[in-house]
Parts: sequence; structure tokens; C-alpha cells
Amino acid sequence: MFYKIDGEKVSLRIKAQPAASKNEFCEVYGEDAIKIRIKAPAVEGAANKELVKFLSKSFKVPKSDIIFKTGKNAKVKIIEFPLTEKFQEWLASNYNTSV
Repeated sequence: MFYKIDGEKVSLRIKAQPAASKNEFCEVYGEDAIKIRIKAPAVEGAANKELVKFLSKSFKVPKSDIIFKTGKNAKVKIIEFPLTEKFQEWLASNYNTSV
């Protein structure tokens, strides 16, 4: 599973694809990651900044609450943020999963 909920925190395992035409969620990558396309190139942390901005806007989480647990310099990374109602709605509507 590409996500893990532990109390009030969510961990997302992400396969990032920088330098895409737009920011968007894609398919589940393998068994345990969600692919996310990011507009910014993987240069000097630009893609990570754009990823944080995209997740913040998508799930209504303050950017300061989004933490890189692993893979800050890798394509596959684990990001943690507070569990929000917006994330639960996204999960239910896209993956028929409720929390």
C-alpha cells in the first residue's frame, strides 16, 4: 500500500517524476508507491519544493507540516503530513478506500 495512517499522521510513498507538463497524481507505481508528476525540474530542490506545494494545496495541509521522512534526493520518497479530511476524501474517491 502506498500510504500508511498512524494516528493523526499519514505517510505517503511517492515516486516523483520531475519536469512534467503539469502537477498531477498518476497511477499506483508497483505495489507500494503513488506516482506524482511535478512541473519543476529536479534541480537544486525545485521539484521537492513544488511537490510540497502540490501536496499542501491538494490535501489542505500547511507546507510547514509536510516532512520528508526518506528519499529527499531520490525519486522514491516517503513524505509525512497530518491526516486531513481532504486526504480522506481523495483516498475514498480515487481508491475506494476509507479511513
